[in-house]
Amino acid sequence: MYMEKDYILCKIICIALGYRTSQVKLTTFCFVQFFDRRKDTEYCAYVKRFIEGRFFSMLMISTISLNALCMVLQTDYDIKNYLFLVFEVVEVLFVSVYCFEFCIKLYVDPLGYWKNGYNLLDVVIIIILSVPFHVRKLFGRHCPYLNIGEGIQSLRILKLIPYSRGIKTLITALGQTICTVASVMILLFLLMFIFAILGFSLFGSSDGGDLNNWGNLAVAFFTLFSLTTVDGWTDLQKDLDERGFGLSRAFTIFFILLGSFVFLSMFVGVMIFHTEDSIKKFKKELENERHVALLQEKQNILKKQQEEVSRLMQKGTNSEYKTFSELVKGFKKTLRHSDPMVLEDFCTTLPFIDIYLSTLDNQDNTISKLQELYYEMVNVLNQMLDDIPTKKRSFSSEKSVEF
Repeated sequence: MYMEKDYILCKIICIALGYRTSQVKLTTFCFVQFFDRRKDTEYCAYVKRFIEGRFFSMLMISTISLNALCMVLQTDYDIKNYLFLVFEVVEVLFVSVYCFEFCIKLYVDPLGYWKNGYNLLDVVIIIILSVPFHVRKLFGRHCPYLNIGEGIQSLRILKLIPYSRGIKTLITALGQTICTVASVMILLFLLMFIFAILGFSLFGSSDGGDLNNWGNLAVAFFTLFSLTTVDGWTDLQKDLDERGFGLSRAFTIFFILLGSFVFLSMFVGVMIFHTEDSIKKFKKELENERHVALLQEKQNILKKQQEEVSRLMQKGTNSEYKTFSELVKGFKKTLRHSDPMVLEDFCTTLPFIDIYLSTLDNQDNTISKLQELYYEMVNVLNQMLDDIPTKKRSFSSEKSVEF
């Protein structure tokens, strides 16, 4: 019933948009509508929170790390033969965990799962996990390609990438440098092609030439690659000097300057530039997340305080509190030093605190000066009071002399 209604609705929308009801577009739209109207939204949200939680991440990281440890132990033939059954059981557990991860992620978002590159990497790794089993089943245990299938199992360690934001940042930087690095590599290839033809013409002749290093174009390319990495270039130059090639030193020095010091330095510079840019974006994202988390915490604290005040107000209307001042006094008694408090941003800034402390210092200086002034005034008044009796005596003695 629901599917018929969805189909009719999709058909009406397609006609309104000007489509001629293409079967592919209509089927796709119906598929999207079907998943948008799923009835298990609450359970799906719970599973999504579980996947995005810290416990699931730690579980997958621990599983992948233990799997890597088991692969390391299997490189020792004595341990591999002694613990053969243990490794087989553990391998089944690892594959079960990886398939469980795939199933729950696909359950949460069946359409968006395939749009994430890291999810596609997980699918490729799951396919790789089944390669040795199918090779043994089809070609037997002595198939020469079985070693390749077992060797590529080491790619499962790449499942750690989605659970590490730092590694994902580096992967993003590498992805951003593909175009630029490709341009640098093309220029380096053109340079090597020119010098390979030139080296073959100068040093690869059959009459007294260095056929081991410059005998054909493929060997010349390999020799130039060695000169680019500056690995064993002295031995190559020694062979040319022994054969009496006078221009060989200029040829070698000029190519090393261009290939190693220019192009390789350019390659490293491009990688460093994009890596720093990605790291800056990563730090900015972390700061934004911390800021959002801090705001959320402030909102929770304010909400909690408002609920406490509302509860006290409701309690005050039905209790012994007669006035609001009594309610405030009762509320003050419930406060503790450990209670969190949300302050305004301006009051918590360093410039405001600096100005406020300097203002308090100025107030202290002013108060101390006023105290000194009051002490002087009191001293003067005290002296004036001491002088009043002496003046009265002198005045009375003068009167007695006159009489």
